[in-house]
Amino acid sequence: MRGERRRAHEILRVVLDTNVLVSALVGHGKSRRLLTKLFEAHEIVSSRQMLAELEDVLSRRKFEFTRHQLGEFLLIMVRRSIVATVMECPEIIAEDPDDDVVLATALEGEAGYIVSGDKHLLRLKEFKGIKIVTVGETLELLRSD
Repeated sequence: MRGERRRAHEILRVVLDTNVLVSALVGHGKSRRLLTKLFEAHEIVSSRQMLAELEDVLSRRKFEFTRHQLGEFLLIMVRRSIVATVMECPEIIAEDPDDDVVLATALEGEAGYIVSGDKHLLRLKEFKGIKIVTVGETLELLRSD
């Protein structure tokens, strides 16, 4: 990412992996900062499959969200995201096939970036021209704007 040049104020189209969204919701750190910045001036891409996974994860007892809180956050994500239609998932990541949904969402939603903390995705670095980066790398990219 360092040294990468972008046009000033270029709008990014980004898929946020479930782990990033969960971190943004339960924490106050980099993930939340990133989500806020993306909501303000960029485009977030998701899919029904990814939203269903997010709902499943956030419904776990350890997160202690009420059904109302969970519903409100999912509604915000649907309203503020481009929801791509994913019909088929490539079989790329054998160790964790759920990650293939993230790749398919980015591809169908014409995203330029996938932001994740998942080692399987990050190991790819890129998928069909879509860069796969960390939260920190994305914040750095936005800072250089």
